[in-house]
Amino acid sequence: MNWGLIGASNIAAGHMIAALRATGGRIGWVMSGNADHAASYAAEHGIPGHGTDLGNLLQDPEITAVYISSTNEKHHAQALAAIAAGKHVLCEKPLSMTVAEAVEMVRAAEAAGVTFATNHHLRNAGTHLAIREAVQAGRIGTPLSVRVHHAVYLPQVLQGWRIDNPAAGGGVIPDITVHDADTVRFHLGEDPVEVVAMATASGLGQGVEDSCMSVWSMPSGVQVMSHESFTHAHATTGFEIHGTDGSIVAKNVMTQQPVGEVVLTTAKGSETLSYSTHNLYERSLGLFNAACAGEGRPSADGVDGVKSLAVAMAVAEAARTGRRTPVNYGGI
Repeated sequence: MNWGLIGASNIAAGHMIAALRATGGRIGWVMSGNADHAASYAAEHGIPGHGTDLGNLLQDPEITAVYISSTNEKHHAQALAAIAAGKHVLCEKPLSMTVAEAVEMVRAAEAAGVTFATNHHLRNAGTHLAIREAVQAGRIGTPLSVRVHHAVYLPQVLQGWRIDNPAAGGGVIPDITVHDADTVRFHLGEDPVEVVAMATASGLGQGVEDSCMSVWSMPSGVQVMSHESFTHAHATTGFEIHGTDGSIVAKNVMTQQPVGEVVLTTAKGSETLSYSTHNLYERSLGLFNAACAGEGRPSADGVDGVKSLAVAMAVAEAARTGRRTPVNYGGI
């Protein structure tokens, strides 16, 4: 796979460039809105092509796929341009600023016959694969409730637009709630129906929310509690799923690293579940590459991205209005 990077981002530098190369990819281009940043980023990461013109990247016949990690408000137009150019697309979450835009991206990729995927990394973690396997094997019986704790401290290097620019898609809901929505969907195999929520700007966020708590109802009757924050410097993350016959409590698993502890407790006692410590992004890219070759599907496809965005949008609306809010999946 020959890749173009749309966005000279920290996520690409910290995780994706190495994973792209580890899965056999070559990176031929990087594009940024700032020419100097594009040039220095290209030099630092050994990328031959760089610039500010998306058209130049997309016109390169050697580029077969793009990874989009620009700010959120740019995803829609950039993805549509890449799809029109016949490129496969792996896009960061959230896919866009609205559900309607995200649906348009998915439909355009379907019509063009290219692979379109969302970079939801958590469903690729060995911890979450172990949780899902235990749930599907019936080890907790019928699921009753889920609790997600994804309150962290946003590192200084990642703050910027995420804490002060609503027009670019800043705020904890588009940044973290979308991940939690995808993770819950991954484990339960169903989509939230409606939500209630409260959000606040507790000091870090300027013009955007930096903390949010919400409760979601599922079609099966499962209730979900979810907590996201940019301001919790000393908290640990966690994912719990409780059922009629057992509970799974996983600590420190809402992370980009293959770490954490997963404990299953039933009437027989407690058991620490083993899991693979593979690289999350390399697994995701392996599945993406195979899907581009006509084998299987990405770990999180475009529809998954639409649905995680839809839940986040409903949470934001519920927090704004103080009302129970149905989740609108845009017809998908």
